[in-house]
Amino acid sequence: MKRFLVGLLVSVSLGAFAAERIVVSDIRVEGLQRISADTVFAALPLNVGDRVSEDMLAQAARSLFRTGNFDDIKIGRDGDVLVIIVAERPSISEITIDGNKAIKSEALLDGLKNAGLSEGQVFKRSTLEGMRMELTRQYVSQGRYDASIETDVIAQPRNRVAVSIHVNEGSTAAIKHINIVGNHAFSDDELLDEFELKPSGMFSWITSSDKYAREKLKGDLEKLSSWYLDRGYIKFNIDSTQVAISPDKESVYITANISEGDVYNVGKVELSGDVVLPEDQLTPYLLPKPEETFSQVKVTNTEELLTKRLGNDGYNFARVSAIPEINDDEKLVDLKFFIDPGKRTYVRRIDFSGNHRTSDEVLRREMRQMESAPASQSNIELSRIRLERLGFFKEAKVETREVPGTDDMIDLEYVVEEQSSGSLAASVGFSQDSGLILGANIQQNNFFGTGKQVGIGLSRSNFLTNVSFNYMEPYYTED
Repeated sequence: MKRFLVGLLVSVSLGAFAAERIVVSDIRVEGLQRISADTVFAALPLNVGDRVSEDMLAQAARSLFRTGNFDDIKIGRDGDVLVIIVAERPSISEITIDGNKAIKSEALLDGLKNAGLSEGQVFKRSTLEGMRMELTRQYVSQGRYDASIETDVIAQPRNRVAVSIHVNEGSTAAIKHINIVGNHAFSDDELLDEFELKPSGMFSWITSSDKYAREKLKGDLEKLSSWYLDRGYIKFNIDSTQVAISPDKESVYITANISEGDVYNVGKVELSGDVVLPEDQLTPYLLPKPEETFSQVKVTNTEELLTKRLGNDGYNFARVSAIPEINDDEKLVDLKFFIDPGKRTYVRRIDFSGNHRTSDEVLRREMRQMESAPASQSNIELSRIRLERLGFFKEAKVETREVPGTDDMIDLEYVVEEQSSGSLAASVGFSQDSGLILGANIQQNNFFGTGKQVGIGLSRSNFLTNVSFNYMEPYYTED
């Protein structure tokens, strides 16, 4: 930040402020082009009628600098009039990006906007430099170690600038070798089969599996961890990972150091916490069984199944978490699934949107989740499926909204996208006996949005004229 400078417009020494406090009769701002005087006054901690000192003026200058709108600020006095002279930072009139293929321009522009660089905003060179380094880091994370970003700032009339970003993406470094150190139970080939990243091979130019990317490596390491956890190695750990780059920045060597640990079996499996439903209804959802090899995926699936089962009885905000108790001596893991059901939730209101032609009644009669009833996840989902099965809509979605001021009620909104539910057909034929045969058929499965099916058919030949009419009311009876 530039140092505060007090400029004098008349022959007044700097000590005049220190020697006496002046009463400001007026404040004048000079040098504004785009920014309004109101913006300056809003950030200024001084008002007309204040008795000001040099310290107060310094504070005023700092407040204006903090807005980020100015490159330079000078404050002086003309008698008892406070004069503020500012040099505005330019605004950004245009941002252009060229040379990028791996990362789309829209994504880069969004990143610039989030950092404070977009058309119409104040230009800050420090922000631009920070974004240049961030874009370079993004390319490095994709294995493009020789990528470079260059920026040009072109001055334009009316205190504006155009920002041009030139991207040289370089080439993606190829993986030459992946080494796993510390594996004894499984071979390198077994473990590397789970990896998305592969060393360069015959078909790498097709699959691009040898192109290093930090996010892909992170995903592969998570797969490696899941591989061991699902096979009883509950204390498996990835101790360290090294990524080495060749001097020419074209080759990558990856090393993962792991500790396998021992295989653990399942001991006791219990429910704990506030078990609001009968245990015999929840026990079938406990997938881990005593004496079998511990599997993390079974633990995770059990948490999800119990959560859904509680949701079917109205406990939509229930939380289920597994608490393992490890017995190192016997190599056993006791599992307690702790249940926090929360309050039972009820549906206050069910709304529909997107049904411009179809009446609400047609949708509402398909509901298996009722208003004022406990919110059942299975009934809510079944209602959505029944709407899609009508054939009137391309898709149906359901959104759940909490009711403000309550913690035990929700509103449901089913959002549908309508599609054509009618058909028109015509036919022409010829028979040696009947001669020319003409036919036409009109069918509407959602007649005037009522859900009723209405159709008319007509066929005519030399010997026969046939007219047919069909009508179906799906809910002629209540059910």
